Amino acid sequence: MHPRTTTASPRAAVAVALATALALVLSMVVALLSVSPPAARADTGFRVENGRLVDAAGNDFLIRGVSHAHTWYLQETGSFADIKALGANTVRVVLSSGQRWTENSAADVANVVSLCKAQRLICMLEVHDTTGYGEQSGAATLDQAVDYWLRVQDVLEGEEDHVLVNIGNEPYGNNESVNQGWADDTIAAVERLRGAGFEHTLVVDAPNWGQDWQGIMRRDAPLVAAADGNTVFSIHMYGVYQQESTVVSYLEHFSDAGLPLIVGEFGHDHSDGNPDEDAIMEHTRRLGLGYIGWSWSGNGGGVEYLDMVEAFDPDRITPWGERIFHGPDGIGETSVEAPVYGGGGDPTDPPTEEPTDPPTEGPTDPAGECTAEFRITNEWSGGFQAEVEVTAHTALTGWTVTWTAPSGQTVAQAWNADLTSAGGTVSARNAAYNGVLASGAATAFGLIGNGPAVAPDPTCAAA
Repeated sequence: MHPRTTTASPRAAVAVALATALALVLSMVVALLSVSPPAARADTGFRVENGRLVDAAGNDFLIRGVSHAHTWYLQETGSFADIKALGANTVRVVLSSGQRWTENSAADVANVVSLCKAQRLICMLEVHDTTGYGEQSGAATLDQAVDYWLRVQDVLEGEEDHVLVNIGNEPYGNNESVNQGWADDTIAAVERLRGAGFEHTLVVDAPNWGQDWQGIMRRDAPLVAAADGNTVFSIHMYGVYQQESTVVSYLEHFSDAGLPLIVGEFGHDHSDGNPDEDAIMEHTRRLGLGYIGWSWSGNGGGVEYLDMVEAFDPDRITPWGERIFHGPDGIGETSVEAPVYGGGGDPTDPPTEEPTDPPTEGPTDPAGECTAEFRITNEWSGGFQAEVEVTAHTALTGWTVTWTAPSGQTVAQAWNADLTSAGGTVSARNAAYNGVLASGAATAFGLIGNGPAVAPDPTCAAA
């Protein structure tokens, strides 16, 4: 017996095909409707802009805060509210990566961030185990600090508006052969964090137990800045900074170079000498730089005088606490809440006060639309660092500085300007943010050069 077969009519076949096509179209429409369009990514977090720390909206932010030794005093969570009550806008929180003290867990870090946000404070988180590496036994490397940040990364993602990451506290002691690797190690640490997805503003401490008395960060900061444009440099000022002139020289070097700097630690006294806290506070205000005092409470080992309050009790404020919170140029007088919490305006606007030293007199009737002055600011065997100041003599919307390089001299890196070289001629054009100058206004750009440290004679023209 043969099986029975049936054949559909042509009209029925068309109907089936149409129905199948319609079903396919409907399924595609449903699938498309079920997929949400990708959300536009808003700019978030702090960033460095023209050598200054600003928030996501471009508001200037002047750090005024204190350090809190959280990792050794986990129970003192009320300190966040007490620090805020005295006017601070930032708290620098001591954490441990586990090499020297008990590691702070991701859950603990998340709680610290929530405490900061509840009190409308910016959280600067720092790993303390790196302190004095190369000289201090058991100190962690910057690479180990990065390992820690990667372990707690999940709780920090999305907090770029509220958190600054201070990669490692005072990451080198006074071992010069180790310290010379500061720039390379710092760049490597920054690049690892960026490669892992960290978008936070990063803060890097100087060598020499943070005081940079060998001038390594002062010399090599441009290399780090060239590698990452969202990194802030931190100098710790203790006994090395007993003289006002030393304080001013260091702060103005970074300010003049357009490099972002904060005084990440300082006190009113120390075992290695008596720092000039008045000069530190006065000149950070004058230059519009942030500062963080050491520390809220809990100091030992003979430096208990650095406590701002006794036994974490805000009603038992010490002379150092009175000075930093209530004295001239202190936190109470100069701190403004972070813009992310609704603060802003005076006194965190960029400073307008004139420098302490009068400017060098120039020609009374300068020729041309602008002039440029080339200054060597640092030099070493085979290279140098320089700053070029551009002064407008009429309103400008852009400028170009040109010079003929001395024999054997080349430019390796530059910041705050776009440089090109052709033969022995170097041309520097303004960056997008510093080309507009009113008559009489000035701006500056910096560079690292190879060859002889000889200042050429630049010319300036409107662009």
